Amino acid sequence: MTIGDALAEARRQAGLTITQVSQRTCIRETIIRGIERDDFSACGGDFYARGHIRSIARAEGLEPEPLIREYDATQGAPEGITAADVFEPATPIKLKERRRPNWSLAMLVALAAIVGIATYHFLSAPAKTSPVSSGRAPVVSHAPAKHAGHKKKSAGTQSTKAHAHHIVIALSAVSSACWVELTTAANQVLFEGIIPMGTSKVWTEHKTVSMIIGDPGAVTLTVNGKAQSPPAGQPVTLTLGSSQQATG
Repeated sequence: MTIGDALAEARRQAGLTITQVSQRTCIRETIIRGIERDDFSACGGDFYARGHIRSIARAEGLEPEPLIREYDATQGAPEGITAADVFEPATPIKLKERRRPNWSLAMLVALAAIVGIATYHFLSAPAKTSPVSSGRAPVVSHAPAKHAGHKKKSAGTQSTKAHAHHIVIALSAVSSACWVELTTAANQVLFEGIIPMGTSKVWTEHKTVSMIIGDPGAVTLTVNGKAQSPPAGQPVTLTLGSSQQATG
């Protein structure tokens, strides 16, 4: 039994029409009909064909992995297509190499600061005790209040920097329901399912993640509050990280 025959038989046993499968998976009916005839030309490549087979099989209650192995055996070796290949610009973009921190210089600066503070306290100690020995009233210093304000600013700055490493992803299904899969760089599935039309989903992550969107034209997507515009039509895969809003 071919892949198309297996999917068509599973759909009939589940009592589903092609239209219902299309609504559940956000895959166009023409593509589903072609796959049931073992015609994968409308899928846009092996990468998307495997994704369509998985989505259709799961919607029909069928285990997708045997079908994927059958596809790889009959349609050719798996191709390592990544989101970077899909969104690669025509003109290469030169990225500046990130410099490593100079820890030796940082230690020297810290040591110099410690020596400076110790010297200041040593030299200022006699000046603080001299008014008491002469019988004069000690002068009240307001320096601690300034230091306290400085500490509050530093704490606020550290909190802002810590929050900057978060990745806040918000996706709303506007015109129709959409299938979405969110995975880590180690291929751990964080979310897999359908976002119903008129609803939204928000994820907050600390590391770079990969998102597959079944119907990009049906959703709106923001990353850290900035709107993204994935190309409509075929399903797309986006790589989302804290240092870049959305990259392919």
